[in-house]
Amino acid sequence: MSQITTHILDIARGAPAQQVPITLSVQEGEDWKLIGQGLTNSDGRIGDLCKPNTVLPAGTYQMHFDTERYFSAQGDPVFYPWADVIFSIGGDGQHYHIPLLLSPYGHSTYRGS
Repeated sequence: MSQITTHILDIARGAPAQQVPITLSVQEGEDWKLIGQGLTNSDGRIGDLCKPNTVLPAGTYQMHFDTERYFSAQGDPVFYPWADVIFSIGGDGQHYHIPLLLSPYGHSTYRGS
């Protein structure tokens, strides 16, 4: 399993958000370097943003959720075209699960398990 995983729930529909494009980047100076990407599956999850058994170095990371593509496909208005979640990890190999709760007019996140 990837060291960093995610799960998106569409709380307006009470269902997983499928086919949401997500990118994972690491901060390098003032820039972001892409290290992983994918689409959420039928359960709203991506479990392979990083190669299995890869221990990422300590640093600041960004998950970019393309909510515009998801909401447009649902026929919903697009108020937030994307959601960026920026977080820091230690270099100790811990698993980090970054869920996103999503609706057309809001989103929230937390560190999951």
